[in-house]
Amino acid sequence: MNRVITVPVASLRRPHAGSSGLTQLPPLALYIHLPWCLSKCPYCDFNSHEAPEGGLSGVPQEAYLDALRADLEASLPLIWGRSVQTVFIGGGTPSLFEPQAIDRLLTDVRMRVRLAPDAEITLEANPGTFERARFRDFRQAGINRLSLGVQSFSDTALKALGRVHDRAQALAAAQSAAEDFPTFNLDLMYALPGQSTEALQADLTQALSFEPPHLSYYHLTMEPNTLFASRPPQGLPSDDEAAGMQETIEQVTAQAGLEHYEVSAYARLGHRSRHNLNYWAFGDYLGIGAGAHGKLSFHDRIVRQARLRHPRAYMEAALRGEAVEEERTLSRSDLPFEFMLNALRLVDGVPATLFAERTGLSLASIGGALKRAVERDLLDPDPARLRPTELGLRFLSDLQEGFLG
Repeated sequence: MNRVITVPVASLRRPHAGSSGLTQLPPLALYIHLPWCLSKCPYCDFNSHEAPEGGLSGVPQEAYLDALRADLEASLPLIWGRSVQTVFIGGGTPSLFEPQAIDRLLTDVRMRVRLAPDAEITLEANPGTFERARFRDFRQAGINRLSLGVQSFSDTALKALGRVHDRAQALAAAQSAAEDFPTFNLDLMYALPGQSTEALQADLTQALSFEPPHLSYYHLTMEPNTLFASRPPQGLPSDDEAAGMQETIEQVTAQAGLEHYEVSAYARLGHRSRHNLNYWAFGDYLGIGAGAHGKLSFHDRIVRQARLRHPRAYMEAALRGEAVEEERTLSRSDLPFEFMLNALRLVDGVPATLFAERTGLSLASIGGALKRAVERDLLDPDPARLRPTELGLRFLSDLQEGFLG
């Protein structure tokens, strides 16, 4: 049954003090958060929750999809007339949801937003949920890019990371991704407990045997409010050893034909993550689902939103049209750091003109910070691009912090 949606036009167009005007709006993406996992990994600081008793069968899929639909409908006035270029279904472990549920979710999306004909639609998946028919049904539901959270192909490393899958499941899931999807990503981690350079190379060789179009390779970090933060694992590589592993990854992936295009991302020609590129270029994204974040631009302001984190509280609030827990308008002083926090992750940076286009501020407004970054050899002196140097990529946090207001 169709629902009538009231559009509070006046509230959407009200100017906000301190905001800058944008002459055009950036591309728009949709992020959908499915928060449940089979178990909580000790290194994970994402908004993820262990599935209710019963595992797969215990997740309230239909009720959560109802909430997502209501959340999306309540958000439509914020994106009227705009085309969604990419959809990313993340988590948690979205592959816990049945293919029929993902099919319903994408149908709900298509019925309510203008989805680009060539939209990239990504689903994050865990090898612990792998079944060949299940993954093929995800493809039939409309998923055209699978992002597989392998982390490692070593049983020893997987056990140390608290993963629910083993090497055999990782191999089978990666093979399915390679055969059943037009493009896919393998998520891997390095600097793992007890990991040697030889073990890293074995992981990398195994991953590359599937000829992945895209690799994400993350340094294991001890994030606050995680089990590893309170009880760090033994045998972590030293900083020098981890740096050597990073160099090995860059060298081996380059030899295999993957370009290092973002701090933690490597891709073959034509297979960069369009959804993530939109984040890094300070594009817009509507985030729905428990704990989802979003960033939306209007001609007079840029707004960040965050949804309620706990799944039950989120579902109840979303059905009332009250899923947003926090909303704030970025001030002029916020914008340079917000922009650079994303754009400077790209190895080739972005055109300098993009700063004014996406923030509404002139490049001259950050002239002092740019000059200091160039003098410290953290930023390329080319005035046509905002691009980190090799040193800038190595000390990226220092470079980004130079643009704090």
